[in-house]
Amino acid sequence: MARASPAGGIILPMQNPKAPEFRLDLPLSSALATIRAVLFSPRAFFSNLPAGGRLREPVLFVLLVGTVTGVLGAVVALISNVVTGGIGPGDLRAAVVEGLLFAVLSPVGVAVAAAVYLLSIKAFVGKVADFPQVYRLLAYAFSAFALAWVPIAGSIAISYALLVLMGIAIKEVYETSFLTAVITALVGFVPVGTALVWVTAVALIS
Repeated sequence: MARASPAGGIILPMQNPKAPEFRLDLPLSSALATIRAVLFSPRAFFSNLPAGGRLREPVLFVLLVGTVTGVLGAVVALISNVVTGGIGPGDLRAAVVEGLLFAVLSPVGVAVAAAVYLLSIKAFVGKVADFPQVYRLLAYAFSAFALAWVPIAGSIAISYALLVLMGIAIKEVYETSFLTAVITALVGFVPVGTALVWVTAVALIS
């Protein structure tokens, strides 16, 4: 509601700026703006992110981040093989296949994780969310996976996305207490993180 100023004028209420979501008409610049906002100002990003909305943009955002991460991860793996003793045709093929699988399966992985987090939100926050909403939150938290190809920062980026960023998202979007947000994010993180560790271990063994 508008209010009067001491001088008799009208002061309009300040409108919170919308979060810089991924846009199909500006894919690269909007993706960079989204990643920067999520990583460096997550509280402001998620507090200004509409929970409802289309899934097309978040799905394509995840696919874009997954593609970049998969390609860079494959390059790092090939460089590591060269440094440690050379590279053969099998190594090149394995790196390319793993990169492609990560890129293509990223939206599917986010969907599975969103289903897990949705159950956690319904258990600890209430029936305030649906699957598309949680997918949108998790898709933008996936921004941290843009650093997952870095050998040392990879595991940190994954934990940051699934635990810290999702905790912030749950707190800001559904206006929960800090403790509730932490518990909700942790309960969602444990099975998803365990699955990621298992998949990674299987990939390394094979």
